[in-house]
Amino acid sequence: MGKKHDKKSKTPHAATPALLILEEAGVPHTVSTFDSGTDHFGEHAAHELGVDPDRLFKTLVVDLTAGKGSKRVLGVCVLPVSHQLSLKKAAAAHGVPKVTMADPADAQKSSGYVPGGISPLGQKNVLPTVIDETAVLFETIFFSGGRRGLDVEMNAEDLAPLVNARFADVCAD
Repeated sequence: MGKKHDKKSKTPHAATPALLILEEAGVPHTVSTFDSGTDHFGEHAAHELGVDPDRLFKTLVVDLTAGKGSKRVLGVCVLPVSHQLSLKKAAAAHGVPKVTMADPADAQKSSGYVPGGISPLGQKNVLPTVIDETAVLFETIFFSGGRRGLDVEMNAEDLAPLVNARFADVCAD
């Protein structure tokens, strides 16, 4: 089981941009650290934290230009680790005809976080963000705090205004 720290405690790790935003905003949240494993980061996190995978959300960066043209326009989709992203629904949610998954190097460069540890909060470049509508079914959700093995638990409706996100169905059926 991971170590839990509330927002008022001193955490045993350097603060990430995501955690700094939460501290500055004064939004209630809990930070958990755990062994991140080497792959399937979301599934591993759910197991380590003892959390229903439907409450643990992954942050995916998508290419809103669908790979066309030289200038990439990226967006973010936040959805449960138990589901796959529907590219069609993601496109509709972002108001574009088509999206593709962003190249991991582009996602890292844009967000400032490594894949598997990308947080919707504190990204280097603020991107249009959509949170899957199932997030509001839970009192709190978990998502990356900006590093593998570091998750934040908080209310999704408190998260949305911090990243200027809206809620929409982006999960594959």
